[in-house]
Amino acid sequence: MAQKSDFLFGIRSVIEAIRSGKEIEKVLVKKGLQGELYEELVETMKEAGITWQAVPIDRINRATRKNHQGVIAFVSAISYQDLENTLIGLFEDGKNPLILVLDGITDIRNMGAIARSAECAGVHAIVIPEKGGARINADAVKTSAGALYNIPVSRVPNLYKALEYLKNSGLKIVAATEKANDDYTKIDFTGPTAIVLGAEDKGVSAQMLKICDTGAKIPVVGSIGSLNVSVATGVLVYEVVRQRAIVAE
Repeated sequence: MAQKSDFLFGIRSVIEAIRSGKEIEKVLVKKGLQGELYEELVETMKEAGITWQAVPIDRINRATRKNHQGVIAFVSAISYQDLENTLIGLFEDGKNPLILVLDGITDIRNMGAIARSAECAGVHAIVIPEKGGARINADAVKTSAGALYNIPVSRVPNLYKALEYLKNSGLKIVAATEKANDDYTKIDFTGPTAIVLGAEDKGVSAQMLKICDTGAKIPVVGSIGSLNVSVATGVLVYEVVRQRAIVAE
């Protein structure tokens, strides 16, 4: 169940929150909801580019029994950053970009753990999809040990187009996948790089693999087939740290 600090409820409250610039993750609306105020809400969400979902009333009641009027909005614990502005800023500052792109990672604790490893290793930004990804709430921030306050996170409507933009901007796109031919230590991470990580059960999606320049696999010698994605993240980003430190010597 969401914590009180994670959501707003009531049609007018949600409208005003959107107009005031609050970072809204998503909005749940009772199926069949109608009326002028509802139409105003829909128009406000469209203008702000906020996604919403029509759900049975029971789903909203599970979050709160207060006078929600059939509408509940989940509020992000962080402020999202524009990907293009972030990347331009990195190049202007003379940085060698290292960006993580999370494809289908929905577990909040994994999200937090990934952010913690990323921040410690000097990753410059994390890219997540608007739909099909973990919601960054208080639990995610806590698991990250506050790292989600320190590392820019960009939430994009189309992950494939985001990868396309990064590739066209000169970044090497590396997919973390057991299907790769090369061990992760054989990949050159010394230049601008984006590492794509997928959910543990499905991995990086076939569509995303198509645009990646190469794949990197982490050898697994035990009986369990794969590492936790947050652990895999730590392995990969610290290989980047190792390689870049050698080049800098």
